[in-house]
Amino acid sequence: MIYGLGIDLTEIGRIQQAVAHNARFVTKVLTPAEVTIYRQLSGPRQWEFLAGRFSAKEAYSKAYGTGLGRVSLQDVTILNDQLGKPIITEQPFTAGSAFVSISHTATLVMTEVILEEEKSRE
Repeated sequence: MIYGLGIDLTEIGRIQQAVAHNARFVTKVLTPAEVTIYRQLSGPRQWEFLAGRFSAKEAYSKAYGTGLGRVSLQDVTILNDQLGKPIITEQPFTAGSAFVSISHTATLVMTEVILEEEKSRE
């Protein structure tokens, strides 16, 4: 059963501006495991990664039903599986599974998160 659905659209340029104003923005958004990946990337791919993780965490907070604040950017870690698919590896939702999709153009990132509750056995 679906517990929550969240979507978000983020401008990559807005994320670049945030980093230009405050270099610590990267470590505010990304967990240590995500920062490791971010630092291995360069050029547009680095900005897409950062904007994608920010957007996905925003979408997660919407699916969780609280918005950012009660769910911190550091509460959610999104890594990639062996095929490159993004997966949520750390999160506060413990009643089931979380699914994430990240897509981008040259200027925008769109994300969707679905939180699914496990069926209770009654």
